[in-house]
Amino acid sequence: MSTTGIVRDWHDDEGWGVIDAEQTPGGCWAHFSAVAIEGYRKFSPGQSVELEWEAADQDGFAFRAMRVWPSGSPPIDVNRQGPPGIYSSRLTLHFDDEFGDTSENGR
Repeated sequence: MSTTGIVRDWHDDEGWGVIDAEQTPGGCWAHFSAVAIEGYRKFSPGQSVELEWEAADQDGFAFRAMRVWPSGSPPIDVNRQGPPGIYSSRLTLHFDDEFGDTSENGR
């Protein structure tokens, strides 16, 4: 189900917020992963948004957003674009021994 709502609260540091809509009395909980925009996923209190929601028991709210995007714009599902693993990263650490020998034999 989709509807238009107004952002009540958005916590950038925690990645979630609450959206008020007539169809979701008491507010609809929204996680940043449901935000269908490019770039940093956040909203501002008072901002008009479109949302697809479901009935759920989520952190004290009876509704949970499945997808949210700014009103007047199409949703951009960045999680569904590109090849699998698009958000993966790798970290490789190499340690020198106390004598500066970095070869396989020096370890």
